[in-house]
Amino acid sequence: MVVQNNLDTGDPRKGVVLEPFIHQVGGHMSMMKYDEHTICKPLVSQEQWFYESLPTAMKQFTPQYKGIISVCLRRDSLGNLDLVANPSLPTSNCGSLDKEPSLMLWQEIKRTSTTSSEHLLVKWSHAPLTKTIKESCPGRAIFRTELQYHTDVSSLMEDTNGNQPERQTYNPWGLHCHQLHLNRMSSKPNENKLHQFLLLENVVSKYQYPCILDLKMGTRQHGDDASEEKKARHIKKCEQSTSGSLGVRICGMQVYQADTGQYLCKDKYYGRKLSPDGFRRALYQFLHNGKRLRTDLLEPIVSQLKVLLSVIQKQCSYRFYSSSLLIIYDGQEHTENKETLDNHPQGCFQTINCTMPLGTGQPKVDVRMIDFAHTTYKGAKYNHTVYDGPDPGYIFGLENLVKILQNTQEGV
Repeated sequence: MVVQNNLDTGDPRKGVVLEPFIHQVGGHMSMMKYDEHTICKPLVSQEQWFYESLPTAMKQFTPQYKGIISVCLRRDSLGNLDLVANPSLPTSNCGSLDKEPSLMLWQEIKRTSTTSSEHLLVKWSHAPLTKTIKESCPGRAIFRTELQYHTDVSSLMEDTNGNQPERQTYNPWGLHCHQLHLNRMSSKPNENKLHQFLLLENVVSKYQYPCILDLKMGTRQHGDDASEEKKARHIKKCEQSTSGSLGVRICGMQVYQADTGQYLCKDKYYGRKLSPDGFRRALYQFLHNGKRLRTDLLEPIVSQLKVLLSVIQKQCSYRFYSSSLLIIYDGQEHTENKETLDNHPQGCFQTINCTMPLGTGQPKVDVRMIDFAHTTYKGAKYNHTVYDGPDPGYIFGLENLVKILQNTQEGV
């Protein structure tokens, strides 16, 4: 399958320098930004086959699949590493790519150890990441991240003068995944090897301050192809977390805090330690913007989860092992009242920051299934166990998620 023609491939000699996707809150594979509306991730054949045979009823709950693209590791003239994507890359190597310094320059990688945790400091120069940064930090910006493993993570954006721009805090989990991915790729004997990446819709591109909850769904996380050691490890994780008791656990989240202008971030290690009561409190925290509980979000989220539940209940033979569910909303609240909307019926759709559809009275939210590398179903192109009926673990998790949110809505 080839990349869709609507993607901007740029100069075929230079390719597209991929950026770390700064809104990745969970997972272990590096998610990269291809363009404003497209992200990409390392291709796993099982996931590709799933997207290519996706049931029509599920398409509204998955990112749009845009094909595959060739990606290679490039070392520029200054010795820095980056990833370059281009559908026109040669089939054997990346030698024809331009070697000029790229927009993304990995300048410094340091690892230090403390008695409490390991730290990873990543520092690089980069063209402005967002419109907001471009306005507040003209020219080149320095993005500095300190990542603490097994603890909450935080990040700090500074300009070249060491000043912290307002409201510029990002979840560094994706940067952590990206650095590990670069390490794996650069350790291979042949740096010119081509890699295939999936191209997928960037489902958070429409949000100004995307609040994202990554939920690992189901009571079982290992795929049919897992080794006995991996199987035992995943079974233990499920038994010791809310995966076993609720059929769902938190794999990561970021919540925009209106009172500080920063993101509150939690990682997968936080999610693994939660009890059922702790999981409920974490959901409450995901819906709290630092000033108030966003009760306006509950009805649209629950409504979408119920529709998804009815869709999953009809998917016989599917098992979504180790897949995740994203719940997304905009941390930027919109103050337009009904009178304003009535007087300006077209204004909402002409403003990119407006996510409240006219006449609905509800904020825009998204519920999306992701990560299908271990999904199995009848008719798939690989050896697997054929299951009967819908996925009971996934359904169990969705039902519990709906109940908890409904109780929150009712103030229970």
